[in-house]
Amino acid sequence: MSDRLMTIVGWLLIAMLSGLILAGIVLWLIWQRLRSLQVPPDAGFFTTMHYIPIALPIVLDLLDFGLDILAMPVSWLILDRLGLRGLRNKAAIEAFIPFTQPIPVFTLGWLIARLTGVGKTVITEQST
Repeated sequence: MSDRLMTIVGWLLIAMLSGLILAGIVLWLIWQRLRSLQVPPDAGFFTTMHYIPIALPIVLDLLDFGLDILAMPVSWLILDRLGLRGLRNKAAIEAFIPFTQPIPVFTLGWLIARLTGVGKTVITEQST
């Protein structure tokens, strides 16, 4: 039984490390594009989701999966440097909730924002 558990833990660690490496590569590739985003400082979670490319929520979810609770300070720092304060607190809260790491919360939030239009009304009001 302990051999089976060691195998499962080994594969889980490999998956987490792979997610962390992939997140780092994708973040490195899209960093300049993200730095040029013009997101209003008072934009909320769903409004911010309309400004960012899908790659960033995927990176945040991979970081959360790869680093577990240690993803909170890393995500906080990345989002602060990018000026995405509407996502910063949510990343911290989500990192503290146990057993949510395999759930792609930010990717699902991005899809909900894009498919339902939640948060988009604020963008159109600001642009007129």
